[in-house]
Amino acid sequence: MSVTCCIRYRIDPFQKEAFEAYARTWLEVIPACGGDLVGYFMPHEGSNDTALALISFDSLAAYEAYRARLRADEAGAANFRFAEERRLILQEERSFLRKVEAAS
Repeated sequence: MSVTCCIRYRIDPFQKEAFEAYARTWLEVIPACGGDLVGYFMPHEGSNDTALALISFDSLAAYEAYRARLRADEAGAANFRFAEERRLILQEERSFLRKVEAAS
């Protein structure tokens, strides 16, 4: 069973460009660390402070292994510091979802 991690960010709406740069860095780092990145999604219409990321894994165990690799990755650590120093992210929530499949 695969799972998708949905990360919901509440971002500083005055720093959307900086958050987008942060997200672009993950486009390379996440796959290199073993995540199947569906994508990052920025505010377009409606709320101007909500962004999402969707990353799929074969299992929760695969997610945990990915997290360990991510913590050890230099580019990942630098990107976490970038967001923290700029205070781009006001809140972050993770949910784990499974895809609904057709009945057999």
